Amino acid sequence: MAEPLIFRVRAALGRVINPETGGNIIAEGAVQGLAADETGIVRFALDLPKTSRAQSESVLAAAKAAAEQVEGVASVSAVATAHGVTQKPSARGHSNPFGLKTKPRIEEAGESLRDVKCVIAVASGKGGVGKSTVAANLAIALAALGFKTGLMDADIYGPSLPTLFGLSEKVKTRDGKIVPVDAHGVRAMSIGLLVDEDQALAWRGPMVMGAIRQLISDVDWGPLDVLLIDTPPGTGDAHLSLIQSKLLSGAIIVSTPQEMALADVRRGVSLFRKTDTPIIGVIENMAWLENENGPRQYLFGEGGAERAARELDAPFLGAVALFPDLRQASDDGRPISQRDHPAASAFNMIAEKIAAIIPQA
Repeated sequence: MAEPLIFRVRAALGRVINPETGGNIIAEGAVQGLAADETGIVRFALDLPKTSRAQSESVLAAAKAAAEQVEGVASVSAVATAHGVTQKPSARGHSNPFGLKTKPRIEEAGESLRDVKCVIAVASGKGGVGKSTVAANLAIALAALGFKTGLMDADIYGPSLPTLFGLSEKVKTRDGKIVPVDAHGVRAMSIGLLVDEDQALAWRGPMVMGAIRQLISDVDWGPLDVLLIDTPPGTGDAHLSLIQSKLLSGAIIVSTPQEMALADVRRGVSLFRKTDTPIIGVIENMAWLENENGPRQYLFGEGGAERAARELDAPFLGAVALFPDLRQASDDGRPISQRDHPAASAFNMIAEKIAAIIPQA
């Protein structure tokens, strides 16, 4: 019986040497999320935290080349999460001995989106408020309004986009760039499409920042009217990376109505305002439970996010009720924005407000 493809790829990667350590990348544990499907598509991430920036790119190229040489491999999708070795500041306080200022790599990555008119972060102060569901349905609603729309899942630890969009196909590459998946009228990309879905990514903060940089610069987003970025909960490395990229046109904050969530909304608004990122508005999700034959039930309190928006002098974009079939549609990968449903109407109304800030051709 022939040896499984993934074993042969692993053996090939085991012959790739990290020149700065002298060890092979398999023995060092640098290869994460290695997967090979029945069509011959191979995916993995490369963690080289102790390797310089130039060397990490060289090792990534060597690893991809080694995998591509394995019989049965049709294509290879790989990302490097190393952040590189930081140079010591010079006497003048700059990052190189000539005293010349250099742009951070995340800012350089942001420049690769020069053909994207508007980039919006969809954020929440805490998890469990349905932010990813809101981001996915807003992307579809904006596409339905005629905008060329992209959706980037920047939650490295818990990517939701493959489930929400029902994506099982593997990504392809073209001219050295990852091609986003066209789904529901939206160009979509997630780390969940690049690594094994069952692989736990135990990545440090700088590795997360490196992965986000590659989702920005190594993906062929092409011309877009708007790119929504579904950020992870909280105000951590992912948000700081996006802010440092200098590409954000603004941020949308999603919250449920209860005070526990609203306290985090205030912190999120504060972070974006301190970094001069405009607040496009606040969305209240799970605002009430819609009963078919009875009054609304305000399970998490009534109107809390709208009050918080008013207190923070931030626009209130609208409320989305809690519908059991919205939850089911999300689990099934059939976004509700494409159906005749009250939740779809709510998302469409919010999308129309967001459309007002998108630059016209």
